[in-house]
Amino acid sequence: MAHLSITNAAADQIRRVLDERGHGLGLRVTVKPSGCSGYSYVLDFADEAANDDVIFEDHGVTVYVAPEALEMLDGSEVDYVSEGLNRFFRFNNPNVKDQCGCGESFSV
Repeated sequence: MAHLSITNAAADQIRRVLDERGHGLGLRVTVKPSGCSGYSYVLDFADEAANDDVIFEDHGVTVYVAPEALEMLDGSEVDYVSEGLNRFFRFNNPNVKDQCGCGESFSV
C-alpha cells in the first residue's frame, strides 16, 4: 500500500489556502515530464475528487494523488518551508535519484 505523509506546516498551509479560497477539498498532486532531470511536481487545489485519485489524509487535511504519480511519490513527505523570502511546498521524496541544480525537476 502506498504511503504519503503531510507535515503540520503543510497541513496548516493547505487549510489556510482552502479557507482563503472559500472552497476546495484539499491539495492535488501529480507529476509531469519536465525540466532537465525528467519530472516536476504539479500542485493544485482539488475542488472535487476524480474517480481514480488516491487519497491520503493526515493532520486533518486531504491530499489527492493522480494514479500515474503514485509510484514516484510513494513514501514522500509533503512539507511547507520558508527559505529567506520564499515559502513553498517541498517534497521529501525517497524515490528521487537525481534532481536538477535549481530543484525544479527530478528523476526516479
